[in-house]
Amino acid sequence: MSIIKPSLPKGTRDFLPDEMYRRQFVIQTVRDIFEKYGYEPLETPSIEKLDVLSGKYGDEGEQLIFRVLKRGSGLEDLLRDRSEFVVKKYSELVDEALRYDLTVPLSRVVAMYENELVLPFKRYQIQPVWRADRPQRGRYREFYQCDVDAVGSASMLADAEVIAIVNEVLSTLGFRHFTIRLNNRKILNGILRYAGIFPEQSGSVFIAIDKLEKIGLDGVKKELSQRGISNSEIKKLLSVFEISGDPEKVLSELTRSFGEISELREGTEELQQIIGALNDLGVQGERVRIDLYLVRGLGYYTGPIHESVLEEPNIGSLTGGGRYDRLVGMFLGRDIPATGVALGIERIIDVMAELQMFPTAQTKTRVLVALFDETTRAASLQFAQELRKAGIHTENYFELAKLKKQFTYADRKRIPFVVLIGPDELASHHVTIKSMSTGEQRTLDRVAALNYLSQPLP
Repeated sequence: MSIIKPSLPKGTRDFLPDEMYRRQFVIQTVRDIFEKYGYEPLETPSIEKLDVLSGKYGDEGEQLIFRVLKRGSGLEDLLRDRSEFVVKKYSELVDEALRYDLTVPLSRVVAMYENELVLPFKRYQIQPVWRADRPQRGRYREFYQCDVDAVGSASMLADAEVIAIVNEVLSTLGFRHFTIRLNNRKILNGILRYAGIFPEQSGSVFIAIDKLEKIGLDGVKKELSQRGISNSEIKKLLSVFEISGDPEKVLSELTRSFGEISELREGTEELQQIIGALNDLGVQGERVRIDLYLVRGLGYYTGPIHESVLEEPNIGSLTGGGRYDRLVGMFLGRDIPATGVALGIERIIDVMAELQMFPTAQTKTRVLVALFDETTRAASLQFAQELRKAGIHTENYFELAKLKKQFTYADRKRIPFVVLIGPDELASHHVTIKSMSTGEQRTLDRVAALNYLSQPLP
């Protein structure tokens, strides 16, 4: 028999039980907070129509969409030919793609079910997405996203609320040294106008600015120049981006120096409203920083944008989002305001593991019912069912093995208690309970045993 060497596709992972408990801990924490703010669950298919996804993520994002070939497409033969016919034929063979994010599918859902939804539609979604990216630390080809969005409200209170949710999620998970960076696409557009850069060049400029952390300021200047931006335009552009300080100072300076640019002024007023609401929602002022270099690469943002970053380790943003008032309109024919945020759940989990922020990984199984011999097998199975009916997570040992081996099994799986029913316990209607942490043993009647095993662990 030939042996298949087990391996994984690049950028994907298996999650063994200990890892799954960590993931479940984070995801359940996130879900509880989403629901506490009144957001409801949504799921969408893993595969979307290609035309639903195309044209929403910018040029670089477009290259990362995983296309799905129609069955029996015969693409291999066609790839040998580069004719115009082949290009046309290829488009007929690929009309579906794996989900790239959760925001575009949400917009499709709103357009399809508008008459069934109550607006504002406050939804959360926790599902995998796929990107044909180059795998690296904190970046995978298949990964989960956790999104929370409010569709149907133009109020800046909606933007402030999703930022407050980010703050609560990260704080609840135990992060202390993180910053929520805030900007507005309207401010960015106004800065470009001040610098004399044409609107049709904005996408190219934003791509360059978005690379600041990767290539540095000199690298940004060089790339802007390569993209056709003059030295005088670059100088004016960066002179505004360098405005920094606390949010009130930055907004005041923008209003004082560039208030005559209507779009910039509108963006500044929106950020003022958000910061005021965040203060009312209890988000500490030092937690939020206005960063005029913040761009957010996705092409569908129209207003406030934000992301959260850690001081250490430097792993990129943990969350990112913003307002996208025109995305739903691409499917519906008229705009519906929307805002939201995506939590990089994979990065959050990776950082928590690196910083040892998780509680001790532990199986949810509380009791292992050992198997003493054939004469007590039935009693052992029956008592295990009694424990389960009492809500106690219980595992049976399957094989007749030495008790030492069964205790070792419980210890390796970090099961807190082992229950043993031998001939003596069977005759007296008692059970013996061993604590795996202390080694203490006690023999109790079944009612007392149920009560004891139901108590919280010390």
